[in-house]
Amino acid sequence: MTAALSYRLVIRTLPWLTIGLLSLPVLSGLAGALAPAFGWLPALGGEQLSLAPWRELARVPGLGEMLRLSLVSGLGSALISLAVVVLFLGSFLQSPVYRRLQGWLAPLLAVPHAAAAIGLAFLLAPSGWVMRIVSPWLTGLDYPPDFAFPGDDWGLALILGLVIKEVPFLLLMSLAALVQCRADERMMVARSLGYPPLTAFLKTVMPGLYPLLRLPVYAVIAFATSNVEVAMILGPTTPSTLAVAVVGWLHDPDLTTRFMASAGALLQLLVTLVALLGWWLVERLVVRLSRGWWQDGHRHCGERSLSLLARWAMRLVLGLMLLALAGLALWSVAGYWPFPQSLPWPPTLGNWQDAADGLLSPVTQSLAVALGATLLSLVLVLGSLEAETLRRRPLRPGAQLILYLPLLVPSVAFLFGLVMLQAQLGQQPGMLAVILGHAVFVLPYLFLSLAESYRRLDPRWAQQARSLGAGPWRVFMGVRLPMLLAPILTAAAVGFAVSIGQYLPTLLLGAGRVETVTTEAVSLASGGDRRLTAIHALLQLALPALGFVVALLLPRLLFRRRRGLLLSH
Repeated sequence: MTAALSYRLVIRTLPWLTIGLLSLPVLSGLAGALAPAFGWLPALGGEQLSLAPWRELARVPGLGEMLRLSLVSGLGSALISLAVVVLFLGSFLQSPVYRRLQGWLAPLLAVPHAAAAIGLAFLLAPSGWVMRIVSPWLTGLDYPPDFAFPGDDWGLALILGLVIKEVPFLLLMSLAALVQCRADERMMVARSLGYPPLTAFLKTVMPGLYPLLRLPVYAVIAFATSNVEVAMILGPTTPSTLAVAVVGWLHDPDLTTRFMASAGALLQLLVTLVALLGWWLVERLVVRLSRGWWQDGHRHCGERSLSLLARWAMRLVLGLMLLALAGLALWSVAGYWPFPQSLPWPPTLGNWQDAADGLLSPVTQSLAVALGATLLSLVLVLGSLEAETLRRRPLRPGAQLILYLPLLVPSVAFLFGLVMLQAQLGQQPGMLAVILGHAVFVLPYLFLSLAESYRRLDPRWAQQARSLGAGPWRVFMGVRLPMLLAPILTAAAVGFAVSIGQYLPTLLLGAGRVETVTTEAVSLASGGDRRLTAIHALLQLALPALGFVVALLLPRLLFRRRRGLLLSH
């Protein structure tokens, strides 16, 4: 087989493997949850179809409140996050503030959901850092107040925890979309006609930007309505959200609850679909009501007040994230820290020394899973993007939908079905299943992080190499990959961070046999030892940070004698 033929065979095969990795686990998982939801699971004595699991589910106390919490937290956090992003982009798109924020997006996105939620819980709890800072001189309190936050019945803490993670994601997704809709050109034309920045953005950029952000927004809604780890840490418990309840039923010692859990997993899918449908209907309504405003020529829309709101909202999001992480660092070195003392004094490293023996296994297993999932995803993504180059056309809409499929379908629904299939097929849970499960979630983020840089690489470099006699493999390995090494490593660091933060795939597909820093941190968060919880949460941050440090330094080390490559990055 010639080199050119092997190149074409491999590059044409990898996109199909990518589609298979993204779609087969989701579809087979949903199928695996469907039969037990209607009473069919011979391994547990279910040998005929029945609606009994649904009737049992309907009798669960507080089911209506679970559904309300799931819908309100999902739609509310998505609406707030999108509003913050749109107002910020409209007010500061062409300003130094926006350019400075761009450098923070990847590190903020790398903060695991569980670590951010734990930090926020420590920050805003009745005995948290905020209350300590303002007591007793402002509040007059010598003891922590008695209120449920986080864990409030309205789910406000849950919404806040989701927002501080969704805003960086939507901002990152906006970067490529702004280029595709030629935002700078549109803004320049609108500003030359006398429109202020925010009005110019809303009237000229937003109609072209939102269609490109629709799938990321839908992914945010799907995650927010069905997340487990954030809801376990920040959400109410009596009752909890539906997704948390489904996971609890799955781990119930009474195996017959698996039937009801399957019905609950499908109900979670329906809840997410209802949320997406409701959002879609609001989209149609907004388009119809705002059509006249886009064309009326008015040049002001509360510019000053909305810009001020955008600035302070973004400061609040970033400030809460940074304070939450700082609070984790303080708790990890805290000895005796009575309320209302603002800082633990004296700090001690004894907490880390006491925890050291129990950290080796979670850290090594986290690294093994994350490296395996990232490497697999990177090979598939590079093959898919190279296939785009070979065909000279980008993803079709159907392929883009498949790319977002694991983010649009509630993970608790299809992962539960995969667990049921594992049991029925006799497949043992363990490291390989967890790696493949992580890759399903890592691959979309890695693709979205790398695609724009790959597509924008000047094709004349490859043409010049071919004119000098280089074959397709040599062009790919010797020209394209070295020139794209920095964005490839950055995308890999994002994928590595996503894998480190995965909780539900590790819990369900590993069946408790794979311990990672995330599973340990979430399980400890419900306990009373804040110091040990903070240590595991900080390790969640340290491992992704290590990935970004490698992504930053490795190109400088490899290309220290090739300044032109460094400048091109």
